[in-house]
Amino acid sequence: MTVTQDLSFVSLIANASILVQLVLALLLTVSVMSWTYIFRKAFSIKSAQTQTEEFERAFWAGGDLNTLYQDAASNRRRNEGATGAQERIFAAGMSEFNKGKASLSNRNSGDASLLVDGARRAMRAAYQREMDALESHLSFLASVGSVSPYVGLFGTVWGIMNAFRGLANVQQATLSAVAPGIAEALVATAIGLFAAIPAVVAYNRFSHDVDRLSIRFESFVEEFSNILQRQAR
Repeated sequence: MTVTQDLSFVSLIANASILVQLVLALLLTVSVMSWTYIFRKAFSIKSAQTQTEEFERAFWAGGDLNTLYQDAASNRRRNEGATGAQERIFAAGMSEFNKGKASLSNRNSGDASLLVDGARRAMRAAYQREMDALESHLSFLASVGSVSPYVGLFGTVWGIMNAFRGLANVQQATLSAVAPGIAEALVATAIGLFAAIPAVVAYNRFSHDVDRLSIRFESFVEEFSNILQRQAR
């Protein structure tokens, strides 16, 4: 067998020790899961951004809030995915505001404050639910990005230890004798980096996008609360 064949990627993995193979299998599994979450999260965040922009255009167009609320409720009954995160926050606040108005027959300034406070609390609760959904699996990407290189390094150290232990059984140490063992050990580091780098890049990008959406949602909650405050008087 030629040296090139001995040092091919497939043969290095096939001839690696059991522990190194387990490390490689773990890293490949984590990498596949990471890419799955990356594609799913990219789609969900892009969808959230598009739906938020569409709702903001409709909201600030100056239409009737009750009509906008009825449209949001109708869309949600037909399909949960048809409504965006900000639209669901709006619907939660408007629903609580309408319930509060219906339960109060004689309102005064204090009652108006209670109405707005109730609507704000409902919107904050909806905001937290939406943020939890947007931030799901980001912790997994962060863990993959931080841990995978060390897991790969563990496989590399173990493989190099085996390579040097094998040299103790030969009379003359040559590069051709130690090269396969060191090469198979370095594969673990390469796979660890292959799993970690996309996860780190995706985590940083998604965290930035989620933070921007969070700011937009919080601003909307405050602006909508001011609108409800004027309507409650």
